[in-house]
Amino acid sequence: MAKTKGGQGTPATVALTQARAEFTLHPYDHDPGAEAYGEEAANALGVPAERIFKTLVAETEAGLAVAVVPVAGKLDLKAFAAALKGKKAAMAEAAKVERVTGYVVGGISPLGQRRRLPTVVDESALAFDTIYFSAGRRGLQIETAPANLVRLTAAVTAPIARA
Repeated sequence: MAKTKGGQGTPATVALTQARAEFTLHPYDHDPGAEAYGEEAANALGVPAERIFKTLVAETEAGLAVAVVPVAGKLDLKAFAAALKGKKAAMAEAAKVERVTGYVVGGISPLGQRRRLPTVVDESALAFDTIYFSAGRRGLQIETAPANLVRLTAAVTAPIARA
């Protein structure tokens, strides 16, 4: 089950624990002045940016949806929309994202959101034994197998990131 370094519970860690999924928590000192949260996590933890994934929320024709892409890349909105069988998507407003997910920007986890949203995980995640993503607060990352994330979010995987 969970191997924690710091023992801080969030809705994301509760979801993993309830699913009996193995994961490790990695806390780090968050700089309140940081603007690139994913890059900050990669640097603080000494993990390649390709293994740290950011959680983005976009508006689609069907409503809000979650994209999980490497912090080393950018979300391809057209590919994201196509993965959800749509034609277009646009980034959602930060205030709306925080209200719907229950998390603050920079600490949004794809797990444990207030409302389950359709989720697409970039297929590059499947190349790693484990990946990192926000545990639901700035300065705290979850490390787990990408299959756990896909299963618990009922995500589809697709090539939605670009360099």
